[in-house]
Amino acid sequence: MEGFFLKLSVMLVPGMLAIVCHEVSHGYMAWRFGDPTARMLGRLTLNPIKHIDIIGTLMIFFIGIGWAKPVPVVFENLRNPKRDMIWVAAVGPITNMILATISAFLLRGLVSVSNPAVSGSALAMLIEPLVLMLAFSVYINLLLAIFNMIPVPPLDGGRVMVGLLPPRQAAALSRLEPYGMIIIIVLVFFTNMFTYVISPFLHLGVQLLAGPQSGLVMGVTRLMMK
Repeated sequence: MEGFFLKLSVMLVPGMLAIVCHEVSHGYMAWRFGDPTARMLGRLTLNPIKHIDIIGTLMIFFIGIGWAKPVPVVFENLRNPKRDMIWVAAVGPITNMILATISAFLLRGLVSVSNPAVSGSALAMLIEPLVLMLAFSVYINLLLAIFNMIPVPPLDGGRVMVGLLPPRQAAALSRLEPYGMIIIIVLVFFTNMFTYVISPFLHLGVQLLAGPQSGLVMGVTRLMMK
C-alpha cells in the first residue's frame, strides 16, 4: 500500500498534466483553424475532470503510459482540412516535447541547488518530491511524444502522414483508422517494437534533455514501474 501511494504522489500529477495538455493543445489548434467543437464542449480547459478516462489514468501506474478522452475535432470544419490536420495532429507531441524540455531544465536546476547541507531539512522535504515528479515528467512526456508519432492513424503521426501524403496514398492510410488501435496493440505487445524502435529514441531524448540527470530520470521511472 505504501508503494502505491508513492507511485500516486510521483506519477499522477506529471502524468495527468502530460495527457491533459496534449489533448487541450489539439482542441486549441483546431479552434484556431476554424473548428470550435472542443471549445463548445468545454474541453479547452486544464481541469482534468473534463478529460479523464479511468482506464487511461490507471494505465499510467501499470504500464507507464496513459491516455485521456480524445478531444473531438471535426476536420471538415477546418479552413483547409488536409493542411490544417497536420498542425492539429502534430501539436500534441510538440506540446509533450515542450513539457519534457521544461521539466528537464527545472530538474537540472533543482538538483544543482540540492546539497548534503539541506538533507533532512524542510527545504529538502520540498525539493525531493519535486525532483521525483520532474524526473517522471521528462520520461512520460517524451514517451507520449514518441509513441503518438507512430505513423498509424488514429495516432497523431498517422494523421500527420495523411496530411502529407498525395491524395491516393492518404486515402489508403486513412482506411486503416478503424483498425489502427488493433495494429498498435499488436506492434507494441506482440513485437519488439518498444525495445528496438521506441526505447532507443526515448533514451536518446532523456540523455539530450536531462544530461547529467538522465540516470536519475531512468532510475525514478524504473522504481515507479516496479
